[in-house]
Amino acid sequence: MLTFPHSKINIGLNIIDRRPDGYHNIQSIMVPIGWSDILEIVPAAGKETTLTVTGRPVCCPPEKNLVMKALRAVEKVSGPLPPVDIFLRKIVPDGAGLGGGSADAAATVSLLNGLFDLGLTDTTMAEICSTVGADCPFFIYGRPMAASGTGTTLCPIDLPGLEGLTVVVTKPDISISTAEAYGGITPSGTAWDLGQLAASPRQNWKSDLINLFERPMAASHPEIGTLVDLFYEHGACYAAMSGSGSAVFGLFESDILAEKAAASVRPYATWYGPIL
Repeated sequence: MLTFPHSKINIGLNIIDRRPDGYHNIQSIMVPIGWSDILEIVPAAGKETTLTVTGRPVCCPPEKNLVMKALRAVEKVSGPLPPVDIFLRKIVPDGAGLGGGSADAAATVSLLNGLFDLGLTDTTMAEICSTVGADCPFFIYGRPMAASGTGTTLCPIDLPGLEGLTVVVTKPDISISTAEAYGGITPSGTAWDLGQLAASPRQNWKSDLINLFERPMAASHPEIGTLVDLFYEHGACYAAMSGSGSAVFGLFESDILAEKAAASVRPYATWYGPIL
């Protein structure tokens, strides 16, 4: 079975406060985009499960890869599964705030569900994914979602301002770890009304939908602020850092503007296309 795990962008990201368990309460609107990895899972040729990773280098042993963690999380619910051979081609950059690894994990859960006819519902698969990583449940649903809590509490949300837009995403030659991002943040202490913000005209997003990680990370990594400004100079109606960074995206009302913006940020890893 073959699939193309898509990545995501965050339209706004609020960090409300730090929780007693050490995590943070956040709010964000997560939106899927078409920049994708390639994942295939087939019955194993041998007696053991294998993971083969190609494309962008992944600097971790197989058992620590989120794909393998997702497989083990499924087995905690289903019981031991027959061995499989997993082939993952990494295309989406890591350390970018695009959720590439989380998308791979969610796709693993979904493919195993189909391959072995486990009968898992979307809700159950999302619960399994939540044990792997905070962003993982989102990728089960494949549509814009309002995320709250630690990021695993999800609610479908309509974002009419996205209609007709083309997104350009680029990752500068830096990566930002989750620890670095949260280490530099000052929580807002205030919750947003995400429904009201989502319904607002996209002309208001620049002032109303901010990513609280962006300013402190741009202070440490000036490329981020430079890219946001560059997208606005090329006609973006909204531009921001995605998630905890370091990828920056711009939303454009014209394919021609999007193409020119994408050309302006090469040779950085760059993708552009319609919102999913």
